[in-house]
Amino acid sequence: MASHSIIRAAVLAPGQIRHLLAVTEATSRHPERDAVILLLGLSCGMRITEIAQITVADVCFPSGKLRHEVSLRAAITKGCRQRCIFLSGHKLAVAIERYLGYRVAKGLGTTVARPEYRGLIADLPLILTRKGYPYSLNIKLRLSDTGAVLTYWAADTLQSYVTHLYRAAGLSGTSHSGRRTFATRLLAKGASIEDVQLLLGHQGIDQTMRYMDVNPKELQRALNSVI
Repeated sequence: MASHSIIRAAVLAPGQIRHLLAVTEATSRHPERDAVILLLGLSCGMRITEIAQITVADVCFPSGKLRHEVSLRAAITKGCRQRCIFLSGHKLAVAIERYLGYRVAKGLGTTVARPEYRGLIADLPLILTRKGYPYSLNIKLRLSDTGAVLTYWAADTLQSYVTHLYRAAGLSGTSHSGRRTFATRLLAKGASIEDVQLLLGHQGIDQTMRYMDVNPKELQRALNSVI
């Protein structure tokens, strides 16, 4: 079990989520962007590398209207498994709208050549650095469950930055805390293990179970509802 300890990031209680967002709003130099980064993890269960790579075209129609359902391309997901996420949560939708407006106002990744996508360059990442560039990615290696060596992209710079946001709020979470919090809260609200597995993009339920942070009675109740 020690091999799975690295994914046991802290799960946030509702009050901690509110505190994290409030402190980020009050202290961050880029609250418009940072709220979106945090909420994509907490509200959608996105991995930090997915957050670094999701594009303007992924979240917006050419008309500029925000999509409520987004198909995460296999090319940016771990294990190359396409899945859907939903941007319909009120806080997340408001945050994305605010950030898109901020990007347009500041001219971050904009173009005068085409009016689509609010004038933003469609294939650029949604999340940009303060200078308007995509966050860097680096290739890493990992072992699969079968022992095969796999390569994957990591967004170490953005991951470190999110950890900084948690620390600034006095919390011990990491970028993975958003994903674990998303999974745990879904299960607590009555979602089935299969639903959580689908939304996280996991290949098997065993992998999903390692994300949960619930007591045995809650887990048993959820399993009984599945059957």
